[in-house]
Amino acid sequence: MRLSHHFGNTLREAPAGVEAISHQLLLRAGYIRQLGQGLFSYLPLAKRSLTKIENIFRDEMNAIGGQEMTMPVVHPAEVWKATGRYFSVGPEMARFKDRKERDMVLAMTHEEVVADLCKSDIRSYKQLPQLIYHIQTKFRDDPRPRAGLIRVREFTMKDSYSLDLDDAGLDKQYRAHYQAYFNIFNRCSVPAIAVGSDVGMMGGSLAHEYMYLTPVGEDTLVLCRNCGYAANRQIARFAKKPVTAEELKPLEKVATPNCKTIEELANFLGLPKSKTAKAVFMIAGHEESAGVREEFIFAIVRGDMDVNETKLANVTQADWLRPATDEEIRKTGATPGYASPIGLKNVKVIVDDAVPSSPNLVAGANDDGYHLLNTNTPRDYAASMVADIAAAGEGDACINCGHELYTARGVEVGNIFKLGTRYTSAINANYLAADGTEKPIVMGSYGIGSGRLLACVAEEHHDDKGLILPITVAPFHVHLVSLGGNNDDATNQVAERIYQSLNDANVEVLYDDRAESPGVKFADADLIGIPIRLTVSAKSLKNGGIEIKRRDQKQASIVAEADLIAKVHAEIKTLLDEIRTKVVEVPFK
Repeated sequence: MRLSHHFGNTLREAPAGVEAISHQLLLRAGYIRQLGQGLFSYLPLAKRSLTKIENIFRDEMNAIGGQEMTMPVVHPAEVWKATGRYFSVGPEMARFKDRKERDMVLAMTHEEVVADLCKSDIRSYKQLPQLIYHIQTKFRDDPRPRAGLIRVREFTMKDSYSLDLDDAGLDKQYRAHYQAYFNIFNRCSVPAIAVGSDVGMMGGSLAHEYMYLTPVGEDTLVLCRNCGYAANRQIARFAKKPVTAEELKPLEKVATPNCKTIEELANFLGLPKSKTAKAVFMIAGHEESAGVREEFIFAIVRGDMDVNETKLANVTQADWLRPATDEEIRKTGATPGYASPIGLKNVKVIVDDAVPSSPNLVAGANDDGYHLLNTNTPRDYAASMVADIAAAGEGDACINCGHELYTARGVEVGNIFKLGTRYTSAINANYLAADGTEKPIVMGSYGIGSGRLLACVAEEHHDDKGLILPITVAPFHVHLVSLGGNNDDATNQVAERIYQSLNDANVEVLYDDRAESPGVKFADADLIGIPIRLTVSAKSLKNGGIEIKRRDQKQASIVAEADLIAKVHAEIKTLLDEIRTKVVEVPFK
């Protein structure tokens, strides 16, 4: 490709308000352009990189038995209604009516479609297991797209679906994907870790997210340096600090003026926060075909902890949660700032599992300016449910080894889910078992986005001059720069000859044949980030040939024209070998 004919310009500066380094560099280097909020055009450089990433997807999926196909991006709503997700998924799902007033949706994912295909095309146990995948556009109307390609509304995703007879088969295919995804990230030179995660709207029994650790990430991860425990904070567990055992004491109402927070209360009474009970009031929404059913939730954790809303939503089977208003709190008989479940009726009380073993906690008295000393459950109030609803954080003890946990920010670059029969049972996608009975097909779902992965490559591989893309992802192997200008025919002729030789040798080359200054050409080469730069100039020819330089190294050398193709092939092989050393077996956790 001649740069003089290339579509897409480099920019000296990123537009105002662009903060993520990957967003800045991909814009400046002419890879992407933004059309609207969360909507991007991928220019030729990006398209070539994305194709390489997607071919890595294909390699790894085919290696574990995958078959590529394509499914529609527009779905009739009936399949989503059958599984209930048409009602439970919020406004991020784009719903519309076609000209015949039929409900339709734009694909966010394809579990329903796969289950529908299974219903029509799988009859017998002899047809299982199967693994199908496609690479296709998705749309999610994200309310807060940000950081360029890291959080968008329209994106391309490889989603694969395993189909099995039973849980043992699902476990085998899940573990195969677990390793295949590490292979993908390592081949793209993105260091990712797998963490336990919430199943969310997908449902199922188990999920892992693959996280690239970076300050621009929106997810908070809870990690242990000692044993390797890793989980998204949404589901992270921790060893809760025990409190001293003591005899249960009688309730005592005390005045606590202007003590509406745990901090104020603990300071006023001269007690540690662990001797208080923290009340959190939420409205749980349940999306149903008849409409939204709302439920008041009274959640209680020990005062030295915080409520984890994802855990709370899971135990209450809520589709969403929102904070209750003061008016809604008062309707239950509780007093905002001074509330407890004692004396309340017809309220769903969810108690963290550390509370029953923490005696004599201070809780609200449901009276402005007063608290109760020595509250205990179940003596003083009954819990509708006792469960782990506390949020893990920095400095908490690891649930596995007891060492101190730490937190880090991360970008989710992939996810895998054990769905089980969540979708096939809803759509009656069954197979005839060997014993003659009908059983639902057991599914797994596995997703990874190519655009977000490209952004993470850019976040990981750059310097102050621009991108430094790995050979497996870079749009070209070689960036050929001619410094002949308009007046040096001899230099230009050598550059043209080398360009042709590289093409004949099947080396992917971007040839800067523009009438620009050397400074502009070198700045653009550094910005675009192609792994190998070849420079043809009167000076290099005088010194014996062509200058060759790796983008990730400072030193350059001169290679004779006769030896150039062999040298370029050797450098490409070296770069590929460096990537291959990263592709290793990863223990399943």
